Amino acid sequence: MNIIERIQQIGIIPVVSIQKLEHALPLAEGLVEGGLPCAEITFRTAVAADAIAQIRAQFPKICLGAGTVLTTDQVDTAINAGAEYIVSPGTNPAVVDYCLSKDVTIFPGVCTPTEIEMALAKGVDVLKFFPAEPMGGVNFLKAICAPYKHVRFIPTGGIDAKNIGHYLALPQVVACGGSWMVKPEWLDAHEFGKVKMMANEAVELLQELRATRARKNL
Repeated sequence: MNIIERIQQIGIIPVVSIQKLEHALPLAEGLVEGGLPCAEITFRTAVAADAIAQIRAQFPKICLGAGTVLTTDQVDTAINAGAEYIVSPGTNPAVVDYCLSKDVTIFPGVCTPTEIEMALAKGVDVLKFFPAEPMGGVNFLKAICAPYKHVRFIPTGGIDAKNIGHYLALPQVVACGGSWMVKPEWLDAHEFGKVKMMANEAVELLQELRATRARKNL
């Protein structure tokens, strides 16, 4: 499977900002053991690249991406560390072009029709809808999907166990990004068992949502 297919199969992307490098491996272990072998490590901290490298070395099969990527230098750093895909908060033409030139999967952030069309002009049609909830949530995304029926989205921003079902019910949603299963205070307290538990609960919720959708489509 390609990256998009893998992400769609997993369905939920844990979005993580790792403040201390010592958190990287136990965090990844909690996600994997919880049945959620995926993470987007944001470039909001100084240890992001090293965290990606450690996780990639220890968990070679995890679907691992780099988030909050703002520059082409960060693209190189992330890919060299072991990231398989790039996520950016906006649609920066230079970053998108650079990723495409390197044959690197990128999910640029969009929240307006103009930004969607900027990404489409580059040939990118799987986009991060960000920030999802502050921008109007599911109702806004439904309205956006109407004129862009061939575009698929990964909503991120304000999504949690309470509202993720509404997003995943939309046929154009590939997966959702969220951080409710990787809360910073748990990492600081070394409560990685909570990460495993919440990852497992997220997977069970996803399975339940998919089973319900399948029954409705019978």
